[in-house]
Amino acid sequence: MNIKEVLCALDSFAPLPLQEDYDNAGLQIGLTEAEVSGALLCLDVTEATVDEALNRGCNLIISHHPLIFHKLRRVADEDYVQRTVRKAIINNVGIISMHTNLDAVEGGVNFEIARRMGLGKIRLLGRRKEVVGRNGADGIIGELPEAIAADDLVEMMHKSFDVECVQCNQLLRHAIKTVAVCGGAGSFLLSDAVRAGADAFVTGEMHYHEFFGYEQKIQICVIGHYQSEQFTPELLASVLGKAVPGLRCEISDINTNPILYL
Repeated sequence: MNIKEVLCALDSFAPLPLQEDYDNAGLQIGLTEAEVSGALLCLDVTEATVDEALNRGCNLIISHHPLIFHKLRRVADEDYVQRTVRKAIINNVGIISMHTNLDAVEGGVNFEIARRMGLGKIRLLGRRKEVVGRNGADGIIGELPEAIAADDLVEMMHKSFDVECVQCNQLLRHAIKTVAVCGGAGSFLLSDAVRAGADAFVTGEMHYHEFFGYEQKIQICVIGHYQSEQFTPELLASVLGKAVPGLRCEISDINTNPILYL
């Protein structure tokens, strides 16, 4: 099959019009008619990721975060993005990214986080979009099988997402049943979670001052941007396995998280 067929399969699941205006999802590098020898699935694309794809015999990389996100003024060797773009082009490696469209779509990244938390009765939260019969929203809200204490929720996040630490506000003194979720940098959705009656809000990234003012209103759990989206390659593998079963998919072994916990 060719890159165009893979791109169409991904777009059928998470249509590109679902992406945010600032985003740059879709085909990043490559020719749509190029035949695909295999696809390496990853969260971020770096020079090491391109090397891994080549070593595994894959001439296509499918990532969550776009390699080309900000405007490229030149393609030289001034930063890792430029070097990675050059390496991919020189070695005829195509790159596709499924970013905020995959975050937003029903069954996408936020739903994967919810599944790993065991949430049920899931509904969309925040701004909603519908494209070609596919629904999406900023985040989701669901219910735990049974109410749990705040410290038990924190322990669940440690175990379910293998995180080194969980950033929290003051622990709630009442049980938690309803949880709102937004993977990645989701602090913009916190007020929506409060209005929706969520007991807790789980996301990957928040600024210091955004933690203030929610004491005993909602339990905030920030687990890390990378950690909240680390299972996205497995999600992509599941989508492609159903849509294009003939495509050989490999999940990257490289941890691209640039943040160290020392």
